[in-house]
Amino acid sequence: MILRFERRATVRRTALCGPLLALLSACANVPLQQGTSLSSYAGMTPSGGMLTKAEIRLDPAPVLTAQTVSIVPTSAKIASGTFEPKDLALVSNTIDRALCTDLSDRFLVVAPNQPADLVVHATVTNIVATNRTAAAASTVASLGATVALPVPIPRLPIGLGGLAIEAEAVGRDGSQKAAMVWSRGANMITTGARVSSVGDAYSLSSAFSDDFSKMLVKGKDPFKGMPAIPSMQRIRVSLGGKPKYDACNAFGRAPGIPGAVAGQLGLPPAWTDKGAAAPH
Repeated sequence: MILRFERRATVRRTALCGPLLALLSACANVPLQQGTSLSSYAGMTPSGGMLTKAEIRLDPAPVLTAQTVSIVPTSAKIASGTFEPKDLALVSNTIDRALCTDLSDRFLVVAPNQPADLVVHATVTNIVATNRTAAAASTVASLGATVALPVPIPRLPIGLGGLAIEAEAVGRDGSQKAAMVWSRGANMITTGARVSSVGDAYSLSSAFSDDFSKMLVKGKDPFKGMPAIPSMQRIRVSLGGKPKYDACNAFGRAPGIPGAVAGQLGLPPAWTDKGAAAPH
């Protein structure tokens, strides 16, 4: 009797996992390709997960002994006129804010004009635009269905955006200690639709930061092992709280709960994210 019950449970799980995996696989295709911003591309090895494509290079010893880190503001090497400058600035700043928060779990983060054991710099190499019309339709359909059904509704499998980034950490001697080439497309399940051409790129920024920061914090391939529970300081900052280190203030406060609500409603991220702090 017990064996029969377990078999039935296995069949149910298999029946549920199949469609879920199929939906997760329905994502925007963002090619993984090396750019020109890293000081070296030698020794890069394939990595990544079910949703993410990546190549990494890591020198664990100097990364694990490093205690301080500074963040050079993210740059964007995107064809001129493809996106509004303010939208590119918002995505770039979101990457920096997330990197600063995530790296604060182990490192002392200092300003770019101060000496640091590691200097981190990321470059956006590609953004696949989110189709705003499709995103709006997905939001309307999802909100309407949520009223009638107690389960989230996948977004439409059209007009999905994506993001590609490369980043490195350079030591005091000027040599590369860690590097990552990364790309990921939005999918129907885990990436909520936002009515903005950079809506998906904005949402995926935190995924890149989590992967790159984990490589530096742990000194190992971030795509291996089990996911970790976010630290209390990361949760506090994500809710709009004050960052752990003053250097992170340059990237402004996270939009917190208003931003989360806006995301659920499919609103453009610029409506609640004020971007970098105004220079004094």
